[in-house]
Amino acid sequence: MSSNIQVQRICQHCGNEFTARTTTTLYCSHRCNSAAYKQKVRTGKVEQSNKETQRIKNQPIEELKAKAFLSIADTCKLIGISRRTVYRMIERGELITGKAGKRIIIRRSDLERLIFEQARTVAPQPEKQPEQMQFDISECYNLTEIQSKYGISETAVQNLIKRNSIPKIKKGWFAYVPKSVIDKLLS
Repeated sequence: MSSNIQVQRICQHCGNEFTARTTTTLYCSHRCNSAAYKQKVRTGKVEQSNKETQRIKNQPIEELKAKAFLSIADTCKLIGISRRTVYRMIERGELITGKAGKRIIIRRSDLERLIFEQARTVAPQPEKQPEQMQFDISECYNLTEIQSKYGISETAVQNLIKRNSIPKIKKGWFAYVPKSVIDKLLS
């Protein structure tokens, strides 16, 4: 039994328009259907491979999280810092250590406590509001104008801006600073 329906569709693989005989047809030909299927299978294999790679990469970290005591090398891997930094933390008394034979060991719970305390004491910095919007470029000097007007070097201008936290407007290759602030500082 054949269908008399003729529906204009767009092929999901090649994007060409075709006449379909059912409302569920997605592809214009067997060739496009096969190509789309192969692409779907290939994408699935790549995703599976990527997940497996990620699992293998994370496996050592998961094993470290399960240990109650860590060596210096394990501590470095777990929190992503250098050996020297771990030794500095031990010297400052931030990390409590023990000995297992000749090896230094660190209790994982002490490490987590230290990280938690440091995360709590470090307050988030408030976002700086862009001060450059308060000034119009017509009310500003560019850096070469400041150099020629006051007879100072480019480095001196840069240091002056940085030291006094002068708002700077960047426009293309040029930087502009408010005339009123510069005149007040250099007059």
